[in-house]
This record gives sequence, C-alpha cells and structure tokens, in this order.
Amino acid sequence: MSRRKPEPAVDRHVARLQVLGPVRSRAMFGGHGIFLDDRMFALVAAGRLYFKVDAQTIDRFEAAGGVPFLYDRRGTPVALGYRSVPIDPDEALDRWLAFAELALEAAVRTKAKRERRRR
Repeated sequence: MSRRKPEPAVDRHVARLQVLGPVRSRAMFGGHGIFLDDRMFALVAAGRLYFKVDAQTIDRFEAAGGVPFLYDRRGTPVALGYRSVPIDPDEALDRWLAFAELALEAAVRTKAKRERRRR
C-alpha cells in the first residue's frame, strides 16, 4: 500500500486542530481523513475541509452556510455526513474550533451508535 503525502491544506488543518488533542490524518478515498482517538471527525477533499455532522449538529452547520460533502456514485451525487464551514480559521479561529468540537462530538456519538448496533 502506498502512502500519499498530505496536501498542504491537510497539514495546516491538522496543525490547527492539535489543540483538541493528538490529531492525525490518513489518506483515503482520494482525500484525507482527520482523526482524533481513532474517530474520523473531518475530511479534506479537493483542498476543502468538511466536518462530521449528525442529527444534533447539522442545523448549526447549515445555518453557518456549510455545504455537504458530495461524492459521485455512478453519476449520482451522494451526500455523506460531513459539511464545510465557511469560516476562515485565520480570521476567526475560536469560531472555527467550535465547529471542530461539534464535529468531534458528532463522531463520538456516531461511533457509539455503531458499536451499540453491533451488539
């Protein structure tokens, strides 16, 4: 398996997110997943960052103007549970990090829900 070097945007986002804990990235599906404690809470695709959302957080992301991460499945766009945040972290880092924390909480809930279903 070959390892792709993260694009500069991935490295910048990972560096900013270190305040949440030991964040790391991993190449996947043509982009990069961003993880904390083995929970993927963000992804970077085509240079754009998307944060994890769930039923409890999606409204906040949409109200901020976030757009869904879409991928093409046989000619049909499919939305995953990730939304962008149109906040420039260089201008409003605290607000941007608040959305990162919401994404991490959504990732924790999603993982717990999956584990309950497995039992």
